[in-house]
Amino acid sequence: MIDVDRMTPVEIQRAGLSALAKELGPVGFIRFMQQYVLGRGNYTVDRHHWLDALAVDDVLTLVQAEQEQVNRHKTTA
Repeated sequence: MIDVDRMTPVEIQRAGLSALAKELGPVGFIRFMQQYVLGRGNYTVDRHHWLDALAVDDVLTLVQAEQEQVNRHKTTA
């Protein structure tokens, strides 16, 4: 068993990537890595910029419109 308490962050990252590659194989490993994107900025501050101007009714309208679009897609697929 690996003693992660004594490992540096770089060592933990290497061990994790190695385990993924071993378990998923080369193609699965690449597909996994393609899904992994580092975020930038401050999500909490950004979220306030996006949402503070919206009222609850606005959010409900957006959710309902999205649900209707999904339902239309399901009936045509």
